Amino acid sequence: MAIDVVELRSKFEAPHCLLETTDNKILFVWLWQPHDQPRKNSAILLFHGITAYAGPYELLVNPLLKRGYTVYGLDLRGHGLSDGIRGDYPSRERLVKDLCEAVSFVKERHQNVIILGHSLGVLSSIIALNNCLDKVAGVVLLSGARTLKSNDAQNIPFGQKMKILLSSLINPSKPVIKYEREGQVGLDDPIFNFRYTLRFMRILALRQMEFPKDMQIPVFVGVGDCDELFSVEDCKMLFEEVPSEVKRFYVVEGGKHAEFQPGSWDPLGVWLEEHFD
Repeated sequence: MAIDVVELRSKFEAPHCLLETTDNKILFVWLWQPHDQPRKNSAILLFHGITAYAGPYELLVNPLLKRGYTVYGLDLRGHGLSDGIRGDYPSRERLVKDLCEAVSFVKERHQNVIILGHSLGVLSSIIALNNCLDKVAGVVLLSGARTLKSNDAQNIPFGQKMKILLSSLINPSKPVIKYEREGQVGLDDPIFNFRYTLRFMRILALRQMEFPKDMQIPVFVGVGDCDELFSVEDCKMLFEEVPSEVKRFYVVEGGKHAEFQPGSWDPLGVWLEEHFD
């Protein structure tokens, strides 16, 4: 069922920002502010996972608010309450610009910008690091690695693959790929995406992108030991690629890909306090 993003934005009353991009689109930015003793110098910019948007990340955001960090959550183009065709991105170049414009948006308001990427947000974070590293003070990468435990795309019948390819050639902005996996969340939320264009899914091939070799900012990498998509070993391999000398790897006992017990990320809050005032 199609949703009217403009109408939903007009009725949204909680704190938020509207970021106008250089191609005149509106990206929705969720804003969570601490009630007591907010930190003036450092803020966190959250990049969400596939199918999702920033709004449902309050379980992760709340512990950060208690430690005084302001958190901004970007809804990617075509996701959440942002403009754009649902489940689509017009180009790799536009994704780069959107991410860096969001980083600059937060940087104008805070001295230190710490990127926090979850799942697909890990890829978004690496893209941002490669294109606007000078504006990023630190990065947190959660529940993401270069390889999946299983590649469901390989199980798609050949005939269906050909239909997807043909449809995408005729209308590249039409979402033709249904995203399904065991344990996925958001099924009862109409703002979640479960269909994507082929060109969006091809952007995910950027998983081979490397970290900037001159990156020497603090880095935190975390994953649940029951993650349905990524193994602890593969996430550790990504961690070992990080060139920064200041980095930490953390495993959440009992944590799934997008479900964690309260208190799971308290060590992340402690780590942030050690590096950012």
